[in-house]
Amino acid sequence: MTEIANYGKIEVEGPGAAEFLTRVMANRLPPVGRLALSPMLNEGGRLIGDFTIGRHAPDKFLLVCSLAAEGYYLRWFERHMPASGVICRGASMDYPGLSIAGPKARDLLRTLTREDVSNEKLPFLSFRKMDVGMIPALVGRVSFTGELGYEIWVRPEYQRALYDLLLEAGAPLGLTQFGMRALLCLRLEKSFGTWAREYRPIYGPYEAGLGRFVDLKKPDFIGREAALREKEGAGRLRLQTFAVEAGDADAIGDEPIWRDGKVAGWVTSGGYGHCVGRSLAMGYIEKELAGVDGGFEIEIIGERRPAVRLKEPAFDPAGLAMRG
Repeated sequence: MTEIANYGKIEVEGPGAAEFLTRVMANRLPPVGRLALSPMLNEGGRLIGDFTIGRHAPDKFLLVCSLAAEGYYLRWFERHMPASGVICRGASMDYPGLSIAGPKARDLLRTLTREDVSNEKLPFLSFRKMDVGMIPALVGRVSFTGELGYEIWVRPEYQRALYDLLLEAGAPLGLTQFGMRALLCLRLEKSFGTWAREYRPIYGPYEAGLGRFVDLKKPDFIGREAALREKEGAGRLRLQTFAVEAGDADAIGDEPIWRDGKVAGWVTSGGYGHCVGRSLAMGYIEKELAGVDGGFEIEIIGERRPAVRLKEPAFDPAGLAMRG
């Protein structure tokens, strides 16, 4: 279990909410009861945000994003919002929450709700209102750890009660608590990027590996034409994950990535993957090198260490743990 109040949250609702979000988000919107992951682009097709969009009614959406950028997003929304039909407000302090993750996460949630949380009834990327114990909550089946997981959002007055409830009910299942440093190690093992490191306005969605979340079938959204050009070959970089033969220090970010005696890119984040037993780093390299496996080096504290480009995430590459 970990605390997730440090995410930004924005509520968007009203009869024009879906049309508005379709315009500002690069991906299609989820149906009611579902989540969708979506980049947000500026007019030049650069990444200015990545969002988890939850839809719990036809005209009610909860957007989860970077807390540090929430004010910027609200200004961007205000700039593009129609004159009427949409209400948009920051809700970070209105929805603190807790996340549970791991193979027994469903067993824990099942003991606390009358809802059917089986994989068939609450599949991956579901988003529902439900009572957890006697606590009203918004529950999303999604996880930044790569394991089976749920994010449970509640009003501030319920968070302490939810915390105590999960601790008590989770004790027989071996529930433990973990923090942000552990979470960042887990997401590296899944090659999950994070805002301000892998995702920034200097990158395009295809460079950042987010192309599968850009719906070019939509006739119009901000940045569409630029994103189309990038897909057709304009982007020059590719985000990759490396296993590093590190010594007593791991990459942490901004280290050079070398190949053939030349700097070919830079590390955006790194650390030790405790589940896979490997030192890992994510970073951008020239797209012509994205199909090359070996021959890379990552400079750590002035020493070049051999590195291998991974073709798939180091942990559970098929994503069975999250979806099972």
